[in-house]
Amino acid sequence: GYAASGLRLLRTTSLRFTLHGWQRMKRILLAVLLTVGGPLNAQNLHYESWYQSRWCIAQGGQMEYRLPDRTRVDCLTDTHAVEFDFGKKWAEAIGQSLYYSLSTGKRAGVALILESDRDYKYWIRLNTTIDQYSLPIDAWIIRP
Repeated sequence: GYAASGLRLLRTTSLRFTLHGWQRMKRILLAVLLTVGGPLNAQNLHYESWYQSRWCIAQGGQMEYRLPDRTRVDCLTDTHAVEFDFGKKWAEAIGQSLYYSLSTGKRAGVALILESDRDYKYWIRLNTTIDQYSLPIDAWIIRP
């Protein structure tokens, strides 16, 4: 009697706690994602993909071209393997574009997203580095 009903009560309580705990965990995860995910784009007017899709389509390119090593070229055109990045990631864009060029046999390209006049300093840094080391990279300014 008591042992069997106690076991049923324990199972029911345990199941209820597990379901309650899972629902609570989902709410916490959602709150964390909204808190962390929101501000990531809050600093930018648009996502990188917004700029990428408009430019790439206008150039007749292929977006997110997958390489054998599973990395992806942001936009592959007839002539260029183009990396899109926001201004502050200008240095990273150099390395990625050169790697994509090596992997595709196309010329390296960097489409640098400048959302404000303050971002122009990154364009100067990018082009100064390209010029100083005679890097085979073409670059475009992308604005909202």
